[in-house]
Amino acid sequence: MQPKLLALAAGVAVATVYFAQPLLVTIGGDLGIAPGTVGVFVTVTQSGYGLGLFFLVPLGDLLDRRRLIKVQFALLAVALLATGLAQNSAMLLLGLAAVGALAVVTQSLVAYGASMSAPAERGRTVGTITSGIVIGILLARTTSGILTDLLGWRAVYLIACAACLALAAAFAPARLHTASGLSYLALLRSTVRLWREPLFRESAVRAFFVFASFSTLWTSIALPLTERGLSHTEIGAFALIGAAGALAAGPAGRLADRGHGRQVTIIASVLLATSWLATAHSLVGLAIGAVLLDLAVQAVHVTNQSLIYRTDAGSRLIGGYMVFYSLGSGVGAIASTALYEQAGWPAVCVLGAAFGAGSLISSVRGAQRTSRASRPCGSYL
Repeated sequence: MQPKLLALAAGVAVATVYFAQPLLVTIGGDLGIAPGTVGVFVTVTQSGYGLGLFFLVPLGDLLDRRRLIKVQFALLAVALLATGLAQNSAMLLLGLAAVGALAVVTQSLVAYGASMSAPAERGRTVGTITSGIVIGILLARTTSGILTDLLGWRAVYLIACAACLALAAAFAPARLHTASGLSYLALLRSTVRLWREPLFRESAVRAFFVFASFSTLWTSIALPLTERGLSHTEIGAFALIGAAGALAAGPAGRLADRGHGRQVTIIASVLLATSWLATAHSLVGLAIGAVLLDLAVQAVHVTNQSLIYRTDAGSRLIGGYMVFYSLGSGVGAIASTALYEQAGWPAVCVLGAAFGAGSLISSVRGAQRTSRASRPCGSYL
């Protein structure tokens, strides 16, 4: 299957996690939920996503990945339908939790694409799919806002349901087979044991820092922009600006294929930390900083996955790695909004830069451990 189709599928799947963010007050008002508690919609969705990363993504090392992706998209469509038809808060929360858990088909697509690529082209394939993921994340909010204005919030989930059904049909049935001799419980235990592996640990820690920095910007950016008097449409335009960061994924993947992954992570981490210097000043600086930050984050993300990937444990590696992405996103979101309320935007910029510095330290220390090259990823599975 072509990487571009996998990128499209990944973008649609990951977008379902972020559709609700600009619609919280609207959905809450429709279902009689107080504005002060609508933040639980995001928490429940992200919690489901984190659980899916650990419990569902590793199944790709046990079952045929193509069939698994087909089933996951079909079930995601059902979860989206339930969310779109929800008549009360309980049904809505159950639907959103299921959407989050099943949206991890995004990572199954990454593992599938990587496994179908020759080693010399794996980084390029991962980069292409990651570009789709980035665009899906950043455009989800804009798309859901437009559709809500035109057709109402329920239409967002019903249209996404139809899209997922179409994608499920695109993955023709494949022969079911066992890709690993492990049982399911042993598979989960081996996922936990990944932390013992130095290369995985380094990449996971770096993922935590880069996505904490990413979340610090994109969770809190609406606060200073609103104070500057920008409209919702103008604020939404910043998501379009940030989508330019997807351009970094392809070149980063190609450089990783050529053996320059470590150099890419160091350079990109420097860019990540210094991009916050621009965001601390004018509106133009904020836009420039957002583009630079997204370029850096995606470059690190692609090279991280290329460094740790192994065909025999690809799904466990990708799923376990992405747990740290989820943790970093959560920490960045909570810390940035709390800090903005207490100390303003300059303090948020310092926080984001500090997360970038954490990524840089991890990258430099990893490059200094030359002995790691003699221990291939996967030795603790």
